[in-house]
Amino acid sequence: MESAIILPTYNESENIRDLILAIEGLNVNPLILVIDDSSPDGTREIVKGLQREFSNIMLLVRPRKMGLGTAIREGFKFLMSLPIKPKYVVTMDADFSHDPKDVPRLLERAREGYDIVVGSRYIKGGEITGWTFSRIITSKMANKMARATIRLPIVDFTSGFRCYSADYIQKALPNLQSKTFEIQIETLKQAKLLNMKVTEIPIKFVNRKKGKSKLSIREIIDFSIFIAKSLNPHNPQKS
Repeated sequence: MESAIILPTYNESENIRDLILAIEGLNVNPLILVIDDSSPDGTREIVKGLQREFSNIMLLVRPRKMGLGTAIREGFKFLMSLPIKPKYVVTMDADFSHDPKDVPRLLERAREGYDIVVGSRYIKGGEITGWTFSRIITSKMANKMARATIRLPIVDFTSGFRCYSADYIQKALPNLQSKTFEIQIETLKQAKLLNMKVTEIPIKFVNRKKGKSKLSIREIIDFSIFIAKSLNPHNPQKS
């Protein structure tokens, strides 16, 4: 398979079936890897049912809620351990905040030779719906801090809708350590350190309509600490 899609899930029973069906209808034929943190709402049972309909769905069930960063790292490790590795790996939310129809656009841009293609909410053509004004301002401030620190030619450093090349994953994975949301910054920091090509395309981000947000206070704190450490001039990994 040319591509794979990682879907980290926790209590996404209201969204996961429709999302996977939407991906199956893209004419992309990716390997779909669902990484479920033992959702008590039946998410994994729905995925298991879909596995009987489609041969390209894989399910990893973890013992408890362990964080977005660990899910993405575990997904990377699993995919890179396959006998036939995907050339490109897409990460996206499982709540329809990321439009599956944008997956082919991410892949198309990656084929031009980019190691990371970010689905950007903040470049021309990008959009956010359903967020409060204060949340948008907070997000933009975090992105400005990240851009000043990492110095890559993109605007949206915190978007989780991305396409990674297998070459990038294999080189960066040994150095990735994030457990939660800060994985979005760390992966781009590694791209800078490895001198890899990064770009972005505009996307429309829609705040979830079903289910509850999974972003916890702990994840916000971890993200803030990671940014603060990156800004520390004595940090040996500062890019």
